[in-house]
Amino acid sequence: MLTTRIVAGVATIALAVVAVVFLIWLLQRRLIYLPWIGGALPHPREAGLPSAIDVTIETEDGVTLGAWFVQPSPRERGWTVILFNGNAGNRALRAPLAARLAANGISVLMCDYRGFAGNPGYPTEDGLARDARAALRWVVRRHDGHPGPIAYFGESLGTGVAVRLAAESEPAALILRSPFTSMVDVAQFHYPFLPARWLLGDRYPSIERIGRLSCPILVIAAERDSVIPASQSRRLYDAAPATRRRWLLIPGADHNDFEVLAGNALIDEVIRFLYEASSGR
Repeated sequence: MLTTRIVAGVATIALAVVAVVFLIWLLQRRLIYLPWIGGALPHPREAGLPSAIDVTIETEDGVTLGAWFVQPSPRERGWTVILFNGNAGNRALRAPLAARLAANGISVLMCDYRGFAGNPGYPTEDGLARDARAALRWVVRRHDGHPGPIAYFGESLGTGVAVRLAAESEPAALILRSPFTSMVDVAQFHYPFLPARWLLGDRYPSIERIGRLSCPILVIAAERDSVIPASQSRRLYDAAPATRRRWLLIPGADHNDFEVLAGNALIDEVIRFLYEASSGR
């Protein structure tokens, strides 16, 4: 009788574990993509971007994406930066970064992914890759095929999007803020008790892609990042080609602190990096 109860208890626990793992597998994209954070999308002026214009971008699979194009004053044909957002909120949360880049003469395209900020569709790794390609096409077409140097600027989840696009269409420069080695490694960091390597559908294997690149790369990490450990960012940096790569660690900062969004050290390094990239140094 006791043996039967033990077996029944073990079986119940095993079934509960399987049920939890199945539920996490089923809902994994709801854990990765968080478009509802940050509230409704405001007008660009309300977000502190009076020079931004509303634009729409069409993807190869027929999804229409909302975006802002921020033009510097005075308008110069210098760098254009395409921002690839993290996994939460909308482009308005990146307004401080875009404003500071524009103040330094840099044009900025801020495009929300499918499923974010009222855009149709559902976010997936392949879907975000299509969104990224569409953003690049828009920038190139806007300038009649001569947009000047283009940089991809990915933050957090967006670093995986930016690295994949860079492996397909290499930019003049690549900036990665709080990048990860792969989504599998991020999941394993947060949920060490789960078989993330078997569960994840969207994997973003940046560490397998970054070694193919030859463009200048700037990696920025927050020293106390509780979402993506700085050690993962450093591993990705170490996997990048040694030529013209740069590393910036923001002391004492966590993942969402202003210092790693648009702080002085970050902006100064980005401007210096782009200047040196354009001069071939």
